[in-house]
Amino acid sequence: MAAPLTVVLIVAVTVRACLFRSSLADLIAERVEVVSPLNAWKRVVEGLALLDLGVSPYSGDVFHETPLIIYLFHFLVDYAEITFMVSRTSIKTPFIVDTLRQQKFALEAERLPLDSLELIRSPRQMYYIPLKVAMVYLLNPFTVLSCVAKSTCGLNNAIVALFILSTIKKNALLSAIFLALSTYQSIYPVTLCAPAVLYLLQRQYIPVNVRWASFWWFLLQYAFMYLGSLFVIICLSFFLLGSWDYLPSVYGFILSVPDLTPNIGLFWYFFAEMFEHFRLFFLCVFQINVFFYTIPLSIKLKEHPVFLIFMQLAVISIFKSYPTVGDIALYMSFLPVWSHLHRFLRNIFLVSCVLLACSALFPVLWHLWIYSGSANSNFYYAITLLFNVAQILLVSDYFYAFLRREHHLTYGLYLKRKDGSEATLVLK
Repeated sequence: MAAPLTVVLIVAVTVRACLFRSSLADLIAERVEVVSPLNAWKRVVEGLALLDLGVSPYSGDVFHETPLIIYLFHFLVDYAEITFMVSRTSIKTPFIVDTLRQQKFALEAERLPLDSLELIRSPRQMYYIPLKVAMVYLLNPFTVLSCVAKSTCGLNNAIVALFILSTIKKNALLSAIFLALSTYQSIYPVTLCAPAVLYLLQRQYIPVNVRWASFWWFLLQYAFMYLGSLFVIICLSFFLLGSWDYLPSVYGFILSVPDLTPNIGLFWYFFAEMFEHFRLFFLCVFQINVFFYTIPLSIKLKEHPVFLIFMQLAVISIFKSYPTVGDIALYMSFLPVWSHLHRFLRNIFLVSCVLLACSALFPVLWHLWIYSGSANSNFYYAITLLFNVAQILLVSDYFYAFLRREHHLTYGLYLKRKDGSEATLVLK
């Protein structure tokens, strides 16, 4: 495993290093699919320039990153390429999967009907999953483009990966700290609190039952660690900056969506056409989407918190206000973990073709709209809408496949009617 992983890592670093030195780097850094007003490197450079002049980087309407990020790059600005390369070529994700693979086999093999044994992957099949995850993440064009553009999304993804790793390792304190850091960066990862708590409860054999004192005690412990870490980080930001200016510039910017620069999300076009007196209502409706799905998904997947983490990452990347391809690359890197669901997927070929076609058409329609003048914003938003619909179909298909497999693991793969004839499973 070490040798192939090393080869993948070398190839990933080489590709990024070559692109950093090519003429494509500046072009990629300007692509609206790759960077957003929140994570664009040129905005970080502008914030650093203001900080060096003794002016608050949040005094204008350019810089919207967190104070810890700007102070981090205040010391590492000369090593920015190395910093982004390390964060983007980190191999934490394979280690997460490597920790899971022994547990998954042991848990499932005990409770299977005899005719469902073929649904379980052997240890040999699971042995290569970390390598596949590393390849999908490190060699993914979305990840490469985000790294070359120096998008700070890579740092956010690294923090989320460390949060998942800490949770899988059953370290509640580190899990809460990294969750607080990721929430501090972009608010939306707060929804990952539910799967983290469910996983840690499961590993400590504490039932999810409101009548049990142990359940409430652990919940209070995790909430105290999480909120305490978040409070310390926010206070540290205040002491570094000397003011609370960053709160409206970062979190107010994320929630109110004032910058309607086109991106691959669903917000910009809708609110560009929105009447001002309806804006607040629809803004609340759009923002609630990210948080609303946490409740039903947590109820349905309370026994499968790892798959719930995957679902939540996908929901965040689709419905957040300023998404980029770097966010999509994070949850897609976990798709090899669920390779055993492929036999139950219904639309994977169609969805894959749509995602590839949309990715290719993004720069084409942008050029026709902005440079050629032979198209308008409707064309670009149409391909954006199709891209997000394809993502929703992809996630829904995996959700359906997961539920169907769990049903077969419980009741058997070959279902029979009372008269002995073969039955058909229909999930609604």
